[in-house]
Amino acid sequence: MQTNTNLEPKQKTGGFLGWVERVGNKIPHPFILFLWLIVILWIISLICSMTGVKAINPSTGDEVVAKNLLSAEGITFALTNVIKNFTGFAPLGLVLTMALGIGLAERIGFMSAFMKKTILGAPPKIVTFIIAVIGICGNLASDAAIIIVPAIAAMIFLSLGRNPLAGIALGYAATTAGFSANLLIAGTDGLLAGITNEASKIVNGIEIPVTANWYFMASSTIILAIIITWITEKMIEPRLGKYTGKKQIGEQQLTPEENKALKKSGIAVLIYLAILVILAAPKNSFLRNPNTGSLISGSTLMSGIIPILLILFLVAAIPYGKAMGKIKTSGDIPKYMSLAIKDMAPFIVLAFIIGQFISYFNWSNLGLILAVKGADTLKAAGFTGIPLFVSFIIFTTFINLFIGSGSAKWALLAPIFVPMFYLLGYHPALTQMLYRIGDSATNIISPLFPYFPIILGFLNDYDEKAGVGTLLSLMIPYSMIMLIAWTVYGVIWYIAGLPLGPGGGLLL
Repeated sequence: MQTNTNLEPKQKTGGFLGWVERVGNKIPHPFILFLWLIVILWIISLICSMTGVKAINPSTGDEVVAKNLLSAEGITFALTNVIKNFTGFAPLGLVLTMALGIGLAERIGFMSAFMKKTILGAPPKIVTFIIAVIGICGNLASDAAIIIVPAIAAMIFLSLGRNPLAGIALGYAATTAGFSANLLIAGTDGLLAGITNEASKIVNGIEIPVTANWYFMASSTIILAIIITWITEKMIEPRLGKYTGKKQIGEQQLTPEENKALKKSGIAVLIYLAILVILAAPKNSFLRNPNTGSLISGSTLMSGIIPILLILFLVAAIPYGKAMGKIKTSGDIPKYMSLAIKDMAPFIVLAFIIGQFISYFNWSNLGLILAVKGADTLKAAGFTGIPLFVSFIIFTTFINLFIGSGSAKWALLAPIFVPMFYLLGYHPALTQMLYRIGDSATNIISPLFPYFPIILGFLNDYDEKAGVGTLLSLMIPYSMIMLIAWTVYGVIWYIAGLPLGPGGGLLL
């Protein structure tokens, strides 16, 4: 079966979300948008520098002043770091590396055949829920999941005759707005706990283990997955309507040749995974954390997850391609990879300008000053209890719009809020939990988030007319509902007096 390639995806464009989409799509192309943001940043940095805007970095105690991007020093920095800002843009290497593997697997037909084999006939709610859980737990693979899950979710939805734009929305919301939750202890737990403990030392406070938020985060994974499933099926898919765009659904039944090819791929993947298990099993394995022996926190396995996943896709795709006659010579493999990278050209162009903006923003110190000033204001408000908790969560979501890195934000906020909450009688694990609620929800509605233009590119692959407004209108329901629901869940947990995890209390 094929879609009608002469029609565009039909969407409901009324109501508030329709207004957001129409207005948002009038925003210039992301490249031009970031170009204007750089100009605005130059002007703001000039004004803040001239007026002496400054703050005290709570992590170091040093004075931080706003730096003028239009000064001789600022212009020198801009001119001498253009290439470094581009090549050092973190998502660039990640995205292009994964594009090699996923692009090869998709172009030779492996992804389509695999999805037909595994998910056709499954109830939509189960498929949606499973993708949501996998996406939320994807932070085990760090930011890689933000690239992989939305792309694969779109393919899954398309193969099931559902709107692939809804699949992208589902995958992006799960991996990003639900980033901090997980069924397992992840690298995020170790990273945040380390910062929390350093901040707790300021008031000679207690230290927390990496498991301090585990009970709450594991249960949050299920709660958020249910919410994401409901939003996707009750709000997003009805609004998008039936997909009638340029992509083809294709034949739904596997041929005998495809089945045989998949079997060969499966054997290759099992051998590859068995090798990984054998290498990781010894307690002194090089794939483990050399200090703790963990396979999750600080391990080579997690640090090298991108090339490991790339090899996985290659191991699965190459045997399939050979069996199907798509790969006849070794030279066919880089040829398909080249085509995949060609599709990433728009993202590469965006990465150039986004890398410049983020570098200039960090150099100007405006993000750090904004975080510190806002935290001081919240501290001066004198809230306690639940009003304090909710205010802190909302403040974190606001800061999240400007500082995308979760660890960078917590390194700035923890030295202020961990001691503050501690002196009010609240356990450091509670402060960290509240931060984690606010750390994720607004990422998906921030055009400054590094992966925002990547997801926009995924949308354009299925709907060329999709713009910033389209993505914002899809993400706002997830962002707002997940933020409210997760906040309420955290408050209920606090009222019930439940432990947040092993070694993680609520009150001192």
